[in-house]
Amino acid sequence: MRVQKTEEWRRFITGVRMYKGKKTLFYNGDQLWDDDRNNIVIFDRGERESWEVIIVLPGVREITYNTFRNCTNVKIVIMADTVKRIERWAFEGCKSLMFVRLSRNIEYIGVRTFAYCKSLTSIYISESCREIGWGAFYGCKKLIILSVPQHTSLGNFLIDDSDLLSELDIPDLLSELNIPNHEKVNSWIKSINKEEEFELHLECASYGPSGEVIYSILKERGLTYFHEENKIGITAFQYLKANPFFEIEEQHLINKFVLGMIGETIT
Repeated sequence: MRVQKTEEWRRFITGVRMYKGKKTLFYNGDQLWDDDRNNIVIFDRGERESWEVIIVLPGVREITYNTFRNCTNVKIVIMADTVKRIERWAFEGCKSLMFVRLSRNIEYIGVRTFAYCKSLTSIYISESCREIGWGAFYGCKKLIILSVPQHTSLGNFLIDDSDLLSELDIPDLLSELNIPNHEKVNSWIKSINKEEEFELHLECASYGPSGEVIYSILKERGLTYFHEENKIGITAFQYLKANPFFEIEEQHLINKFVLGMIGETIT
């Protein structure tokens, strides 16, 4: 199926150029993969393997089946907020991928979309997402931070063979054959940081953390709490630092905290 684009962006052609010193694909929704023939339409394999950054331009609503599969040198993916769907295997095998900024309006992430993205350590998914297909992050060995809305439907095998899954130490999440009980695993993913002692981690791990809430918790518990590890070994500050939708400087919080103690304020 052809990607839908607004008329405004039809005049821009998908192209590659150097951007901030990196070979970057600016993608406007052109069909890169032929579903029927199971073959590349534009750019040969060597070219696809040379890209370091993919920027999905405004107007693209869907990234179709296999579009960026096995683009093995891509390290950064940034999506415009018009993207609503990412279909199956769209980024599978992008083994160098370390940073993904998803659309704020993403609704669906397909089967094995990011499978075997072995360098990916974190992913933040907005409240608009209704469904994530099975195995979407299968084989993402370094994945340890996965921020998922409570209402999002999660498929089986979602985080199999990942650092996050390896942190599971609850016996009833495994079957007699040592195979994860996927329903319980998916429930566990959503329950990380739910304990009261990890309230700062929960706020910082959310898609849209509040600076005021963070400050109020720190004011009550102290600055050292910012660097205490939760049950999977992640600090609240690490969650914030990994979040592509929220920019905050640790020093700014420290300054605000200290000035607040002496009755002064900082915006």
